[in-house]
Amino acid sequence: MKKKSKLIISVLLALIVIIAFSYFLVLQNNKPGKLDDFAKCLQTQGSTFYGAFWCTHCKEQKAEFGKSAKYLPYVECSTSDSNGQLPVCTNQKIESYPTWIFADGTRQSGKISLTELASKTSCELPK
Repeated sequence: MKKKSKLIISVLLALIVIIAFSYFLVLQNNKPGKLDDFAKCLQTQGSTFYGAFWCTHCKEQKAEFGKSAKYLPYVECSTSDSNGQLPVCTNQKIESYPTWIFADGTRQSGKISLTELASKTSCELPK
């Protein structure tokens, strides 16, 4: 009977730890990202980030925004098989990834620093 009691207590403790960890993860995911407002501002200011899911530099650019990347004005250019470009990007004459197009019509290819994005768009970076 002692072995059975120890097993039950061990299982209960493990469940408590799992529940506590899950609760912590949910709380962390529901907090706003540090760059949420900045990423939203980029879109409001008329900039667009064209990229491809397989593009290393695009992944790096998104990673700079952390969980705020979901608010980026991002347009996927690659076909699902990675062998072609979607018409939305062909029409914009996107030739390399990432490419940013700004409200004034200028474009810049390659990963851009957050400071430079702020300068090009007048969006304020959080301190």
